[in-house]
Amino acid sequence: MKNITYQLVLILIMTSSCQKGLLNTVPSDALSSSSMWTTDNLTDQGVTGIYQALRLGITTDAASGRELYHYDRFASSQCRDADPLLTGSVTTSSNLFSSVWKELYEGINRANDAIYHIPLVSPSDESKKNRLIAESKFLRAYFYLRLNQLYKGVPIYLEPVDASETTKPRSSEKEVWQQVLQDLTDAINTEDLPIKYASGDASFGRVTKGAAYALRGKAYLYLNEWTLAAQDFSKVEASGYTLFPSYDKLFLEENEQNDEIIFSLQNLPIAGFGSTTQFFCGTRSAFGSDWNTYLITSDLVDSYENEDGSPFSWEDIIPGYNALSPAQREVYFLRNNLTTAEYNAASARGAKMSEYLTNGNEARILKAYAHRDPRLASNVITPYSTFLGREVDGADRTFTLRWPYRSEAVGVLDIRYNPGTYFWYLNRKFVYTGSTQLPDRTSGGIDFPIIRLADVLLMHAEALNEIGNTQDAIDLVNKVRKRAGVGLLNASQATAIAGQAELREKIQQERRLEFPNEGISYFDELRLKTWKNNTFYEGNGVKHIWGTTIIPYVWQGDYLYKWPIPLAEVQKNPNLVQNDGWIN
Repeated sequence: MKNITYQLVLILIMTSSCQKGLLNTVPSDALSSSSMWTTDNLTDQGVTGIYQALRLGITTDAASGRELYHYDRFASSQCRDADPLLTGSVTTSSNLFSSVWKELYEGINRANDAIYHIPLVSPSDESKKNRLIAESKFLRAYFYLRLNQLYKGVPIYLEPVDASETTKPRSSEKEVWQQVLQDLTDAINTEDLPIKYASGDASFGRVTKGAAYALRGKAYLYLNEWTLAAQDFSKVEASGYTLFPSYDKLFLEENEQNDEIIFSLQNLPIAGFGSTTQFFCGTRSAFGSDWNTYLITSDLVDSYENEDGSPFSWEDIIPGYNALSPAQREVYFLRNNLTTAEYNAASARGAKMSEYLTNGNEARILKAYAHRDPRLASNVITPYSTFLGREVDGADRTFTLRWPYRSEAVGVLDIRYNPGTYFWYLNRKFVYTGSTQLPDRTSGGIDFPIIRLADVLLMHAEALNEIGNTQDAIDLVNKVRKRAGVGLLNASQATAIAGQAELREKIQQERRLEFPNEGISYFDELRLKTWKNNTFYEGNGVKHIWGTTIIPYVWQGDYLYKWPIPLAEVQKNPNLVQNDGWIN
């Protein structure tokens, strides 16, 4: 169980200077040395080092901005401090661009070393070597896919190289996709690579044919090769992967090895090998006294439909709500029995206090979150909902999200969040409850899903819809919606789909609702060119729940759909041509 991560722990315990190079540095001497692959054990450790590259960018002192769930701050989530990429101040020298580039190429160079040396010097049996090479090619494809999603054309290196040899010019975006497809095809054609691993198998978490089909299908989407994508996604669905019965329980540690998970980042509740979601998504009232760096947007919350599948509307809950200014709407989110000081402060901020109900304000706003798509309650802590949090006065306590915040003390037990001067929608997914589920706030044990079946089903639906097979596409979307517990498409007038164009938008929306905090939405926005309209519309930015903008977003231009080649890389390699619109 979690075999790869346990191997990483053993590598650190048994570390030699060569192994330190494997895990922690750009592979020059260490990884390119053929001695690294001269025993069966070293061969295992070398490939494990490629998997470890999936963890590059994970830091425990502050949010790096580079873990997969961090990317949601550009789409379905928001960072309370915003980001230069959103506020119009980003430049090609940004650490985000350069660090992501380095870390993904680090993974590629590790994979190249394995692919080159295993056939030459490893004494492992042929079947095992074939499997490990296939795993390495999948991982190389994954790293190149991530690079191509962001930079749209990068240099292709297929053999281990020293840093001084990285002087190639950029290949085109299409050429990189072709290399991704080739590596994944090689992995799929490897007889010794299994289609999937069962829950509890010691190899669960390793690459499989199922994962390769899923990733290749995603690459075909980028090329608009809809039929080929659909064929690959069908292979995944035919390989024994099934939706986990409960969306709400899918993201618990005891269920992390299930037949929906196709490929995941393995986490252990051990310092340096766990997840950081608690630290950066949890609040002060969650175990570890966390920072809630990442938050859910009001746009995402408002997108969750009613339970019957009809669109949610604030007007149905509070007639006249939409006609009010954001500042005026604050009144509906205030707690019961405000003190005189709290009442006066809200009035001074512009809240329409004539609408305030001293004893019924909380009950009124709670109706806005009742009878909604159940995924809303699974993903988001909404106003006046509860959360089982950290220990206070000797026992884990159930806290309530109220505004304005007063106290965590027993007798009040408000959820405390940062900063307390603003009112936020808070993350629930991947935030641990109580005080016994993890040893510290940076060592969560829940595996992070990189590819799961719901993603494949919705990508398959997109591919089928684009080739005109709308009904089969609707059936796939409905599999996801049925598991969620929300009204099925075409089951009522409220959920009727008029045709291909409407279904296209519905699939995009379904993906946003299904995958918060999973590092998917931002990449969808880039691929579909919807980011500008969905995120940079007038008045949007880091906002209060009721819509008052704290930090506005600024669209610099359509060139934002491509990340710049990092300035440091252009300076080192003059053969790299910068993406249009970016100035070195």
